[in-house]
Amino acid sequence: MIEKNLVSADWLNDHIGDEKVVVADCRFDLSNPDKGRNDYNEGHIPGATYFDLEKDLSGQVKKHGGRHPLPQIDEFAAKLSSAGIGETKYVVAYDDQGGAMAARLWWLLKYLGHDQVAVLEIGYSEWANQGYPTTIDEGTPEKAVFTPNIRPGMVVGMEEVSEKKESSNVALIDARAPERYRGEVEPMDKKAGHIPGAENLFWKENISSEGKWKSKSELQGRFDFLQNKEEIIAYCGSGVTASANVLALKEAGFGDQVKLYVGSWSDWSSYDENPVETEEKK
Repeated sequence: MIEKNLVSADWLNDHIGDEKVVVADCRFDLSNPDKGRNDYNEGHIPGATYFDLEKDLSGQVKKHGGRHPLPQIDEFAAKLSSAGIGETKYVVAYDDQGGAMAARLWWLLKYLGHDQVAVLEIGYSEWANQGYPTTIDEGTPEKAVFTPNIRPGMVVGMEEVSEKKESSNVALIDARAPERYRGEVEPMDKKAGHIPGAENLFWKENISSEGKWKSKSELQGRFDFLQNKEEIIAYCGSGVTASANVLALKEAGFGDQVKLYVGSWSDWSSYDENPVETEEKK
């Protein structure tokens, strides 16, 4: 089985029904948490298992730690096992939100030591519009055994971000929309603005005007200015859309220097003493 971060619709269509491939539907609407599951019930890629961002791909929300903290590992591993995901399986995740929710599952599997995972390069609506097969039948995956092998070096916490945020060797990149980065609007979190020293690299700029992930060369061009950084810390509102920037950076050829601040702005802004900036980095 190949190892790619992104796969084409043709590739997935050719591998539907392949016993080595597990398809994961990650559609989710932050403003309507039931919509993803309802959309799945109305139609999905054949064989796909549904993963809910808040029920499956996130843990319990507390005072600190952000709006989408990591799930409890043993519980999540059990869900992966029930979905037929084991060490020999290749997982392809998709959503209808530009790949952000699918990238969350992609990142979680990488974090738990499972490298055979990719994101579909188009969303479900485009898949259906192009005439690829869909179904309303819910699959019955053969249970597997998923054994986590956590990679702690893939994450950073609030204190580490605080220490490194303005280091010349570290790039802190904010995946949110520019108006949220600048603090002009804040629809979800306690404070408006961004972490001091952060640069704004809106995650949707990884997607072309046709709704498809940009090519490797295009992503390399986007992130080329980060080549000399010893560490790149990605964050967003709650650690979800930042996963899309992590995937794009990996696709562009960056390695272990890319880290995710899982709690992201929702964690940072939950501490009254943490500084907030609204000016763009020069």
